[in-house]
Formats: sequence, C-alpha cells, structure tokens
Amino acid sequence: MKFRKIVPLFIVVAIMPILVQSCMANESQMINVTKNKVEPMQTGKFEPTWESLKQYQTPDWFRDAKFGIWAHWGPQCQPERGDWYGRGMYEEDGWQYKLHLENYGHPSKFGFKDIINQWKGENWDPEKLVALYKHVGAQYFVAMANHHDNFDNYDSKYQPWNSVNMGPKKDLIAGWAKAAQNNGLRFGVSVHAAHAWSWYEVAQGADKTGEFAGVPYDGKLTKADGKGLWWEGFDPQDLYAQNHIPGKLQWEWDASQGSSVPDTAYCDKFYNRTIDLINKYHPDLIYFDDTVLPLYPISDVGLKLAAHFYNSNMQWHSGKLDAVMNGKILNPEQRKCMVWDIERGQSNEIEPLPWQTCTCIGSWHYDKGIFEDHRYKNAQTVIQMLVDIVSKNGNLLLSIPVKGDGTIDSDEEKILEDIASWMDINKESIFGTRPWKVFGEGPASETVEPIKAQGWNEGKNKPFSAQDIRFTMKGKTIYATSLGCPTQSLQIKSLGTAAKLLDTPIVNIQLLGSNEKIRWAQTEQFLTIELPQNKPCNYTIVLKITTK
Repeated sequence: MKFRKIVPLFIVVAIMPILVQSCMANESQMINVTKNKVEPMQTGKFEPTWESLKQYQTPDWFRDAKFGIWAHWGPQCQPERGDWYGRGMYEEDGWQYKLHLENYGHPSKFGFKDIINQWKGENWDPEKLVALYKHVGAQYFVAMANHHDNFDNYDSKYQPWNSVNMGPKKDLIAGWAKAAQNNGLRFGVSVHAAHAWSWYEVAQGADKTGEFAGVPYDGKLTKADGKGLWWEGFDPQDLYAQNHIPGKLQWEWDASQGSSVPDTAYCDKFYNRTIDLINKYHPDLIYFDDTVLPLYPISDVGLKLAAHFYNSNMQWHSGKLDAVMNGKILNPEQRKCMVWDIERGQSNEIEPLPWQTCTCIGSWHYDKGIFEDHRYKNAQTVIQMLVDIVSKNGNLLLSIPVKGDGTIDSDEEKILEDIASWMDINKESIFGTRPWKVFGEGPASETVEPIKAQGWNEGKNKPFSAQDIRFTMKGKTIYATSLGCPTQSLQIKSLGTAAKLLDTPIVNIQLLGSNEKIRWAQTEQFLTIELPQNKPCNYTIVLKITTK
C-alpha cells in the first residue's frame, strides 16, 4: 500500500496561481495558431469553435445517397505495390523497400520524388470511370486531393509539388469534378496531407547494413541539390517537409510521448493549401483522414477549415448548408459538428446521426498482387456491407483502386458490374430510405467485434447468412433484406405480432425483381414467408412489405 502525503491547504492556495499559469503556458506551447493565413477564412453562420459547429445538420442529399465511390489515386499507385509505398520504400527490410531496390534502385538515389516523375496517368479517362460508377449506383464520387505523401493532385497555389507541374501535368481534381458534374453526381475530395511531417520521417534515415549502410536517403535534399536534374528549381523540402528532428511516434501529435510536433509554418501552409482547394473546386464533401480534424489538437487549422467550408458552402447555395465533412475517432459531441467516418469497419447499432463507412475492395493504393491473386472483396461482400450499414443510418464510401496509368483492372470491372446488376433490381430498398425501428436480426448480430481506433472491425464478426435480416423503410413500406439466398421459408421474428414493432397491419409482400405471388403468414413468433423457387438475383434478396 502506498501512502500519499497530505499537502496543507495554505500551500495549495499559495501555489495555485503558479499551477494555472503553468497549464496555460503548456497549452500555448501545444497549439499552433495560424498566423500567416494569406487565404482569408470565409465568415458567416459558423465560427471556428465546437459550440458554433454544433449548428451543423447533415443535408438530405447525403442521407438519401447511401453509396459513394472513391478514387484513392495518386503517385503512390505508380509502383502498383500497395498502400503507403511512399513510406514503406524507406523502411529497410520491408517488402516495399526490397521491391524498390529491385525496380528503381536505392532510395538515396531514387526517392519518392522520382516516383512522382514516372507517374503519368497516361490512360486516365475520368468521364468513362465516373459514368461507370454512376451505372453501378454511386450517388456521390470522391477523389483524393492529396495523401500523406504531400503531393497535391490539383493546380495548387501553395504546393509546387502538384500534378500540374509534374507527373501527369494535369489538374486531376478539375477533371474528376467535371466528370462528376456531367454525370449528375455529388463531388467530394479527400485530404490526407496533414501528417506528412511525421509520415515522411523515415526518408531522413539510412540503411543500417549492407552496401549503402550510412548513406542518407533523399529526405533531406534541398533545392540547391537539384541543379542539372529533372527537378531543378523545385525544393524537395516542399514535398518531404523534413527540416526537423524525427520523433518516436508516427501518427499522433503527443510531444510528451516523443512525437515531433509540426511548427506554425507547416500548419499555415496546410491551411492555405486546403482553403485554396475548397475555393477552386467547390466540393460538396470533404473527407479528412485525421483524428477529429487536421492537426487537431495542436492547431486551430482544422476548426478554421471547417468554418470556412460550411460558410462557403452556404454562400454557394444561397444560404442553405449543403455540405458534408468527414472526420474520424469523434466523440458524441463532435459527431454533431460533422459526419463521423469509420474506416474499414461499421457500427452495430442504429446511430442517432448519419455516419459513413469507408473501405476498399483491395489496398487503398493499387496493388497488382491483389489482382493477380484475385483477392478483392467480391460483389456479395460489398452488397452485404452496404445493406447492413444503411440499416444503421450509415453510408458506404467504397474505394476502387486505380492503376498508375489511370485505369482499373478486369476483376474490378466484373465486381462493379455484379453490383450494378443487384442495384438494378433492389436499389429502392437503399436510396432515399431511413432506418426502421430495429436494424435487423440474425446470428451475425449475436457476437460483435468492437470498433478499434478509427474502425478496423471489418470482417471480424460472424459471416452473414440468409438468416440475417436487415430493415430499411420509406413511408409505409418496410424493406427486409435477407443477407443470403434462402433455400426454404424465411422466418422474421421482428415482424411477428409479439414483437409489437408494427404500428399497422401488413397488406402486401413482394419479392423485388419477381412477379410471383408471395405466400406469407403472421403469428406471434414470426412473419413466415414462402419464397418462389426462382430467385431474381444473387447474393441477397429484398422483400418489400407494405403496411396499411
């Protein structure tokens, strides 16, 4: 047992002002307030405070949309070797490092900046891809504006390392935005670059063993080093941002745990780049790949970006707020200020506020190994996820990996066509619906893997089966989806009279995609439905239940 020393009250009173001053000093040291804004923050209804942001209401377009497709496409797709290549190529003994040595040479001579130079996107046809995504059923489309690699995929005023100056030498966000508009889809951008400061710290390193032991990687190069080279006139530090001592933590901004905290100049530059992005392309949605908001809580940048985006969006829409902003790892109060995004996972209950799952059929950045081994999520998995998420008041944002040349592969095309075939029959049970009184029933709901950090509970629960039912509603219609193809009669406990969930009697039941008459009977225990032998579609079936 440990004994605590009791501090006399008069000592506490005497030192209290000192303690308060100390706390305030520590807070001021931890928060980098934007100083050299350059780009003004749009004023209006929203102030850069949590209290003001609570005025936010999710627009109906997002609540009705339910399904979006994402092009997580940038220079890290050029090697076609999976996610985080721009970091992994500097991690000695990692698989991406070894592939980099084989294909490009040592990262002291051929760094990520040189990958950018090889990336041309020569077969990119945004109109063709977005038209395909609309055909599949997507109601909104999101394009990656930048990743942790710090490269802007647009005509960036504040980041010289951008897709107009090098690589494809095209304004990719402008191209995607035009294609989305031409196809009548809402347009979003994803922003990931706030973490480049720590994400790239491995580029400051060197091999510990072998021929190049001790030879620095290219992460500390400067503008002067580029004389006579392809990147002459550009400063690698605009890309790598490595004029600082590396920290021990890569993803958090906790200086007490050894993280290197970005300086004010870095925060200001990120602010200006993102304001420029918003002002140029007027997105309907912004996805921030950050805990809560970019650079939060060390900077006020994220709060100012949120206020600017909401106020600007209201100005674009004659005073109506029509914007969606995604953030991760939000507490219940923060979820009132923006739309909560769960990465590669989902909630297991009806959430009181709209939310979103983001996931990918493969690796976030294109990985040809997944294609060669045919390891993508199949259409059945995607459809089951979509139905489950929508039943709980959520949307699904699905990433379809894009190759370095700007195309998708044949397996991806097949998966998309299979989803489109299901949507052709069953889309009324998805779009424009709202959750019912319960999200569903069945064995997959009995054991639940909790969300970890930003999500990551995907695929860890019991697999879906025909006995797993999910509900949505539209007016007096209830849609009951079996997450499989039942081979015998279907019994739904939630629609038995004992459950007391139905306010009015059932008058008709129809199997979407079938003209056959459905036989059914309602008892205390179950609603029992006899299904026809010929099912109209694969993967799941949807029963349209009309009440009086």
